[in-house]
Amino acid sequence: MTNNVGKLTKLFLIVGLAVSLVFVYLGIMSSTKDSAAATDTTDSSQLQKAFEMAAKEFGVPQSVLMAVAYNQSRWDHHKGHSEVGGYGVMNLVHIEGHQDANGKNVTAEENATSLGADVSSINTLDKAAELLDTDIEVLKNDSEQNIRGGAALLAEYAKETVGEIPSNPADWYGAIVKYSGSDVKGVADEFADEVYATIQSGAERYTINGQKVTLQPKSVTPNKSTADNIPLRNAKFTGADCPNGLECSFIPARYEQFSSTSTDYGNYDIANRPYDGLEIRYIIIHNIEGSAQSAINHFRNKSYVSANYVIDSTTGKITQMVKPEDVAWQAGNWYFNMHSIGIEHEGYAATGYDWYSEQMYRSSAKLVKYLAEKYDIPLDRQHILGHDEVPGLSPYRQTRMHWDPGAYWDWSHFFNLLGAPINPSDGDKESNIVTISPNYNTNMPTFTYGGVVQEPKSSSLIQLYTEPSFDAPLIKDPHIINGGTNRINDWGNKAAIGQSYYKADQVGDWTAIHYGGQKAWFYNPNNQFAVPGSGMLITPKAGHDSIPVYGAAYPEDAAYEGTGIADWAKGNAEVLYQIPAGQFYVSTGPIQSDYYHAKYFNDPDTNQVLKGQDEYYQIFFNHRVGFVKKSDVEIVNP
Repeated sequence: MTNNVGKLTKLFLIVGLAVSLVFVYLGIMSSTKDSAAATDTTDSSQLQKAFEMAAKEFGVPQSVLMAVAYNQSRWDHHKGHSEVGGYGVMNLVHIEGHQDANGKNVTAEENATSLGADVSSINTLDKAAELLDTDIEVLKNDSEQNIRGGAALLAEYAKETVGEIPSNPADWYGAIVKYSGSDVKGVADEFADEVYATIQSGAERYTINGQKVTLQPKSVTPNKSTADNIPLRNAKFTGADCPNGLECSFIPARYEQFSSTSTDYGNYDIANRPYDGLEIRYIIIHNIEGSAQSAINHFRNKSYVSANYVIDSTTGKITQMVKPEDVAWQAGNWYFNMHSIGIEHEGYAATGYDWYSEQMYRSSAKLVKYLAEKYDIPLDRQHILGHDEVPGLSPYRQTRMHWDPGAYWDWSHFFNLLGAPINPSDGDKESNIVTISPNYNTNMPTFTYGGVVQEPKSSSLIQLYTEPSFDAPLIKDPHIINGGTNRINDWGNKAAIGQSYYKADQVGDWTAIHYGGQKAWFYNPNNQFAVPGSGMLITPKAGHDSIPVYGAAYPEDAAYEGTGIADWAKGNAEVLYQIPAGQFYVSTGPIQSDYYHAKYFNDPDTNQVLKGQDEYYQIFFNHRVGFVKKSDVEIVNP
């Protein structure tokens, strides 16, 4: 970033309401302020001073404190909107005890019993709050207090490892190993080594809130003997299902019953895909909202969440944690969990430009290409999805689904590496289908995050308007409270590279598409932001005023008769939206409905793959995919 971010932030705070009104008129001001932006940015050196003060208060070398924070967050304050649960600059972890990444339909009673798992050992946010004698909400939302919490933890870990608070930065190696939170020696040591490499090289950047932070380089050789008394395990790094030529290890996610209730277990389900009838149809691209090490730690604990693979940003190293034949709890939608492989990438969606490295892209693409070939998954944007494109199973869940990997994941580059470019030469120029395809490098829309206008960066997203004019409002998804904004996480008015839609109209330099049941416009001079697409179109059958859109292709009720599956355990996808008559959507399919009943720990005899008679088409309905019943639609020639 440049000084422009800090200047913009200052201007915003000084001018106040008057400038806010101007920004609202321009459509670039967030309608709500995210608590992640709790740091007061009137002084662009405030965060630097916070590190200095916390280091002095707790006796932690400033270089150690800043390097730990840099490897956890790149010094950005984050709200913890990931299953991994890290908050703030120091990525202090707080897990509620039951996460929703499994995406299963459970009763209130079952949810209540699922809260029994003890996760106190990894709740570093709680431990830091105890050391500071303050409320955890303060550490979640206040950057300075979050840094103090991290410093207090490091000081405590130093006393536990060497018996005192050492003055020499070299003697903090053991404390940093403990700060990693990992019980695996290779993972913990790697984190500590990266911290000392950062001390050696130094670092400087402007944070997402306009703070300038500088770590001067310093030559330090770590005293690794300070970690000798920490009980760590040597995991077996063999047996990983990865393509040749990649650094890949297998560290299994935890699979354990967490209480006396057989439905309270984690962090994945045993299956035998695809031989048990569960087709592996999708690969889901995630980002961790944290470090690779934090995800590995999390999936090895009682966390009700996992992923099949984790990829490191710096090296591209891959850690497999759940075998592809098993069902990882990763997408927040059980139907997609059933049919997908999840890959977590180190970093944060709001600052992906600082995390999504070339090493990461290349390792991920090689892994995806290998898995796609092995499981016959098409290399297209209907099957290689971002987590932000996975729908919820109900309107309530739709609002709580994630928005990673976000605006800064380069879908064009990724598909070029897959050998399946987004801008193919075989698009049908005569069809009414368009595929979103701006030039990633020059496409720089303005977003806000945490109430702060961000410096424009290269992005995969374009914004959609209600009319063919920048003066018109952005369109709004009915499930997003205070939607219709250019907040970076307001997915309700954004289309991504590779998504395909029906071209509904053209007025001058503006193109309209059917999107989310609406007519949405995007600026498209000389077709710079879209290319001719191809595919199959569906529309509501004649005589229907509208038809429902679902978040899964689950079987009809009659399919459960005689199976012994209880009512509460049936697959249930509520209606999310309606497609009005006269609208068209690009589809794939038809897909036979199915459901994987897996409700009890280590009890494969009760697991069932249930097939239904209903068939569905999958569509890109808005930014996310959806499903419509075959019986509700007719196929239209593009």
